[in-house]
Amino acid sequence: MNIGQGKLEELKKKILATLLLLIVFRIAAQIPVPGVDGAALKSYFDAQARSIFDLINTFNGGALKRLSVLALGIMPYITTSIIFSLLGEVIPQIQELQEDSDGHKKIQKWTRYATVFLCMVQGYGMATFFESVQSQSGLPVIPEPGVFFRLTTMITLTAGTIFLMWLGERITEYGLENGISLIIFAGIAVDMPAEFIGKITLFQNGELSGFALLGTVLVVIMAFFVISFIEKSYRNVSVQYAKKVVHNRVYGGAQSLPMKVDTGGVMPPILASSLLMAPATVFNLVPKESFIAPYLETVTSSLYPGQLLFNVVFGLLIMYMAYFYAPIQFKTKRVSQQMQKNNAFIPGIRPGEKTKEFLDFVLNRLTFFGALFLIIICIVPSIVNPQTRLGGTALLIVVSVSIRMIMNIQAFLFSGRYETAYKSRGKYSGTNKRF
Repeated sequence: MNIGQGKLEELKKKILATLLLLIVFRIAAQIPVPGVDGAALKSYFDAQARSIFDLINTFNGGALKRLSVLALGIMPYITTSIIFSLLGEVIPQIQELQEDSDGHKKIQKWTRYATVFLCMVQGYGMATFFESVQSQSGLPVIPEPGVFFRLTTMITLTAGTIFLMWLGERITEYGLENGISLIIFAGIAVDMPAEFIGKITLFQNGELSGFALLGTVLVVIMAFFVISFIEKSYRNVSVQYAKKVVHNRVYGGAQSLPMKVDTGGVMPPILASSLLMAPATVFNLVPKESFIAPYLETVTSSLYPGQLLFNVVFGLLIMYMAYFYAPIQFKTKRVSQQMQKNNAFIPGIRPGEKTKEFLDFVLNRLTFFGALFLIIICIVPSIVNPQTRLGGTALLIVVSVSIRMIMNIQAFLFSGRYETAYKSRGKYSGTNKRF
C-alpha cells in the first residue's frame, strides 16, 4: 500500500496520543477518595463474590473496588446522553435542536448539567452506603463518617466523572476512536490478564477442574468469533440511482444500502446494565431502619449477576433497548428523504413514505435478530462460567471496539493512499483541488 510518510507520522501521533490519554485514565483510577481505609475496603470486597459490584467494575476497571475518584466511571454521562437522544424522538423541539449545529451544542451543555446532577445523587448514595460497610474483621471502611465525608465524596466523584468526560473528548479529538468507547474498553481490558491468570492459578491449585478451564477458554474463543462475525454482518438493500453523465463518465445505476444486523451495537447491553444498577443506588439512599429496606434488599440481591431474575430482566431490557436505540442509530425517515432528494429508489417500492415503511420493516427484523444475538452473548457466558468476572457484555465491548479501531485505522490509511494517487495524477495538490 502506497502511503505518504506524512500520513504514517500522523497515524503514529494519533496512536501515541490515545495511549498517553489512556495511561492518564489508568493513573487517575488508582487515586482513592479521601477518608477511606484501603485495607478494610479490600477486605470487604474480597468477601463479596458475584455481587452487583462486579457489574459496576466491569465498566470502570476496578475503580469502585478501590473507591477511587473515578468510581462512578463514565456511565452517568452515557445515561444522560441516551436520555436526551430518546427525548429527541418524542419531543419535536429537542429533535430540531439536535439537527441544528448550534442547537446540538446546547443539547451537549444540557447533557453535561444533567450528568453533574446524576453524579451528585449517585455519589451521595455511594458515600452513604460505604459509611455502613465493615471489613471481615469488623473494622469500618470509613473511619470518620458524617456529613463532611458525604459531601467530600459526592464532590470528588462528580469531579472524577467530569474529568472522564473531558478525557474522552480529547481522545476523540486526537485519537482514532470515540473516547468514551475507548475508556470503557480500557477499563475492561485491564482486568482480562488478571482474570486469565487467576483461572490458571486456580487450576494449578486444584480448585478448578481442567474441564471447567477448557470450557472457559472455548466460550471466550466462540464469543470472540461470533461477535466478530455479527459485527461485520450487513443486510444490503438494493437501491437504484438515476444515471447521469459527468465529464464523459456515467454515474449512478444499481447500488446497495448496507444495514447493520446489530444496529444498536454495544449500547443496549450498556444501557440495560446501567438500569440494573439503579435498584442498588436507590437502596443506598434508603435508611436501613425504613420499613421498605428489607424489600429493597431482597430485590437488589435477586438482581446480582448470575441470578435467574437478573438474567431474565437483563434479557428483556436488552431487547427493549435494542428496539429503542436502533431507530436512533439508523434514521429511516432521513434516509428515505435523502434517497428521494438524490433521485434514488428501492426497486418495487415507491419513494417517500413507502420507502420509510419498508426500511422500518427491514430494521425491525434486523433488530430482532440483533437483540437475540446480544442476549445470547451477554447471558450465556455467565451461565456457562458463573465464576468469571468478565461476562459476555465485557467480551462484546472489547471485540466491538477493537473491530471499530482496526476499521478506523484502515480507513485512515486508505485515505492517505487515495491522496497519494490523486497527487500522482495531478488531480490533487494539497488544498488545491480541481474538482
